[in-house]
Amino acid sequence: MSDESDQHQHAAEPVPLSARRDLARRCRAVTEARWFALTVFTVILANAALLGVETYTGLVADWQHWLRLAEHACLAVFTVEILLRLAAHADRPREFWKDPWNLFDLAVVLCAFLPVVRENTTVLRLLRLARVLRTARFLPQLRIVLVAVARSLPGTLSFLLVGALLLYVYAMVGWVFFGGSDPEHYGSVGRAVLSLFLLMTLDGIGDAVRAGLEVSRWSLLYYASYVLLASFVLVNVLIGVVLTSLEEARELERDESPARRPAPVAPEERRHLAERIATARRALDDLERDLQRDTERDLRRATERDIERDADRGRARSPLAVAGEPTLPAPGSGP
Repeated sequence: MSDESDQHQHAAEPVPLSARRDLARRCRAVTEARWFALTVFTVILANAALLGVETYTGLVADWQHWLRLAEHACLAVFTVEILLRLAAHADRPREFWKDPWNLFDLAVVLCAFLPVVRENTTVLRLLRLARVLRTARFLPQLRIVLVAVARSLPGTLSFLLVGALLLYVYAMVGWVFFGGSDPEHYGSVGRAVLSLFLLMTLDGIGDAVRAGLEVSRWSLLYYASYVLLASFVLVNVLIGVVLTSLEEARELERDESPARRPAPVAPEERRHLAERIATARRALDDLERDLQRDTERDLRRATERDIERDADRGRARSPLAVAGEPTLPAPGSGP
């Protein structure tokens, strides 16, 4: 009885797994379809348009009921979408949690159902605005740019630190030289930093140079060195950091693309593959034993031939050696 119950138990175990695989296969066929992506993308754009329409108080007063229904419809579509994506990973749920875009989509949808968020209009609008960023899922180039911006943050922080240090040094120098003659722009360190930050775009640099030349001719060296360092060197360094991060993001997107991602192997296929590997190993072992046996047999035959050849050579040499030796008389015989 115990054996039969174990057999029934083992036979019943694969049923939920096969059901999950079947569910994942069906949902994956829906989520990977082109019409599904276009539908969700259209709803995201409609959600963004609704946010823009709500900024007009007259339209909100006239169409408040319909706008609320449209918002609920968008939320329902997003909820169904995230549920389908979860079901598409029913056979491999870890893959869903490894994708940061899935986590972002899930957080955006779940937060809309929290009581605290739904009661706060400002937070709810910001949350609805975050849905617009979901367009990056359906636009690979936009996703690459966002990933590049995120990867360039460490280098950008270093750039901002160097830029802040440069602005502070030049602001102090500008306050020393131009604080008395031009208090509107260099009356304090804060005003000097703001003025130099605006001059970083080379906007108004001509007026600043002319005003500085009225104070001292050395102001030309001051502005020339600042423009060279701030507008040319630092900006080019920032562009280099962003371009490097963009290339890294493009390589990361290429490596994680579905075309280069290995397809999941079903348990049955894995079992058949393991059986084939075991059969191949047994065949290799049999072949190795056959080769070793044949090699030993060939060596034994070669050794026997060498022994026979040496024996034949010894028999061939003995008559000649006896014929070539002088015969000695037997002892006691006469001449």
